[in-house]
Amino acid sequence: MPVMPKLTRFGVSIEEGLAARFDAFLRAEGYGSRSEAIRDLIRKSLVEKEWAKGGRIAGGIGFVYDHHHRRIADRLTDLQHEYRHVVISTQHVHLDHDNCMEMVTVKGEARRIEALFNAIKSTKGVKHAGIVRTTTGHGMD
Repeated sequence: MPVMPKLTRFGVSIEEGLAARFDAFLRAEGYGSRSEAIRDLIRKSLVEKEWAKGGRIAGGIGFVYDHHHRRIADRLTDLQHEYRHVVISTQHVHLDHDNCMEMVTVKGEARRIEALFNAIKSTKGVKHAGIVRTTTGHGMD
């Protein structure tokens, strides 16, 4: 059974209007408490810093492309092989007769992952690409 980290309590003073907006945000996002939301916002900020400083991170690259486009599947596979040191896995989905979607799970240096993402999204025939920037989880508790 995992050991729960020790909790630290602290107070936060904010303007009444900002608190009301934050509470509306909590309800809309389904948070059970202000503490849960504050923890998530802190973690989000820390993950953004990890990516900005270029550390070892994790994430996902998703993209949709027209599989009839000349040699696109070969070009996308070649890119993933070129960046094999950051590619963990790929899931390929046939959306319909013309369109495929791939989800590439990545882990490694942020700059290499960003370079792979930029190469994928600029490939002719890719209709849309997006990236999820997350963390390997180390140092987040």
